[in-house]
Amino acid sequence: MTETWFVPIRAYCERGDASFWAEPLNAVSNGAFLLAAVALLRRERRAAAADPAALALAGLIAVVGLGSFLFHTVAVRWSLFADVVPIALFIYAYFLLAMRRFLGLGSAAAILVTLSFAGFNIGLEPALDAIAGPSLGLRTNGSLSYLPAVLALVGVAAALRLTKGQEASARRSSSALIGLAALFALSLTLRTVDTALCQSLPTGTHFLWHLLNAGVLYGLVATASRHRAR
Repeated sequence: MTETWFVPIRAYCERGDASFWAEPLNAVSNGAFLLAAVALLRRERRAAAADPAALALAGLIAVVGLGSFLFHTVAVRWSLFADVVPIALFIYAYFLLAMRRFLGLGSAAAILVTLSFAGFNIGLEPALDAIAGPSLGLRTNGSLSYLPAVLALVGVAAALRLTKGQEASARRSSSALIGLAALFALSLTLRTVDTALCQSLPTGTHFLWHLLNAGVLYGLVATASRHRAR
């Protein structure tokens, strides 16, 4: 069992062997997450009042970058968990914050909706695999698990516009979330097509997923912080 945690994983075009520096673009591009975290911390330092949630999420973005760097350098099974767990934590933490801050739900209701979203997220890929076959997950390179996050951003933006659309701050936040959902959809597309382009583009497109996603995460936290200030 112990050996399975150290099985090499080749998930993206750029990796040609099991060496530490076999994915230079995928590894270095994780620096964008660290830059996004630092930019958010600097932003909060200039704010009139600190936003504890934004500070916590900024720290989590830095962990996302470090975990992804580990996976794209060490590239074994345990480092895969270092990659995906911080991303999942950010998704659910931000969803919970969105329920509270954008939609104004109480703590109990926000937690219940977040748990429901987590259940939907966890169950979506197995359900689609059962319908379309396991090859669907392989063809999408594991990107199906991120689709609910795109849908959640659109859903929160729509709910915010419907319930509080008379407020200028709500309209601005809703528009920002829609724009970030579109950017996230683009980055998810680049993640998905990485393996399909291996022959024509040996470097792949996964590093672009990192760069765009760092912008998405920065924008999400900044939008929530601005909404709180307003």
